[in-house]
Amino acid sequence: MLTVVLGLSGALVYGFADFLGGLASRRVRAVTVAAVAAAVGIVPLLVGLVVVGGAFGAESVLWGAVAGVSGGVGVLLLYRALAIGPMSVLSPLTAVFAAVVPVLVAVLRGTALSGLAVVALVVAVLAVVLVASVRDTSGARVTAVGLVTAAVAGCGFGGIVLAYDMTPSDAGVAPLVVSRVLQAVLLGTAAVVVTRRAAVAGQGPGGAADPARSADAPGSAAPPGIRGGGRWPARLVWTVVACGVLDAAANVFIQAGLHSSEDPATLPVVSVLNALYPIGTVVLAGIVLRERLTPVQWAGIVLAFGAAVGLALA
Repeated sequence: MLTVVLGLSGALVYGFADFLGGLASRRVRAVTVAAVAAAVGIVPLLVGLVVVGGAFGAESVLWGAVAGVSGGVGVLLLYRALAIGPMSVLSPLTAVFAAVVPVLVAVLRGTALSGLAVVALVVAVLAVVLVASVRDTSGARVTAVGLVTAAVAGCGFGGIVLAYDMTPSDAGVAPLVVSRVLQAVLLGTAAVVVTRRAAVAGQGPGGAADPARSADAPGSAAPPGIRGGGRWPARLVWTVVACGVLDAAANVFIQAGLHSSEDPATLPVVSVLNALYPIGTVVLAGIVLRERLTPVQWAGIVLAFGAAVGLALA
């Protein structure tokens, strides 16, 4: 039961962070938002390190680094995928791969799942697809490159869960700190490269060199970039700060869920529940932006909670 609660909590909090990141990306390049949010997320993790402690052993550093690289690559590839293909197809595909990859690894390790657990996991994956489904009016076409890029991005996100699962149970938040620092460095480097390329091309801060562009790039499904340079307004700053803090908190929930039980089924359960993060995004979009959920998304939410109950009983 605790594993399911932590897994769902992590998904919801990550979904909230994703919403705030998307909101900020309407004014600033998505890769810049991701880089700044990753750097901001280091602060609460360092506070947690002081409060609850952490052990920077060899395994903690190794798997923390793997999680950081995996997450950083996943984010960059996701941006690239959404810049060249329809979000309505590629976003759910990414979430499904993020859920399924750890499950396959667990099965290959010999994890035996009960019949109820298998049914619940299948229903949860279906819920991921339904909840992540969005209207797409960009006219972008599905291409092999877009599909492969989205799939690999999903594998990167699944790699985060696998890496945290391998960390020692007594490592505390140490692996999270390592992961977040490395991710901030990777995304920060990418943001600098994108900005310099745009400057060289004479496109300005909102140029199409940004891999997460859409409004100015035909066929792209990603959110628009910055509208002019200069100092960030206070509301934008606080939005990005909140995004970074919530994203860090989501990682804490995920790691805690993975180490909440010795049951081998914990890994597949947490991985699939974590992939339900679009629920947090669409719920917050409905509250803040008054966006209406489609019947398909409502069906996905109902299935998600049904799956969670099934996993709790399995």
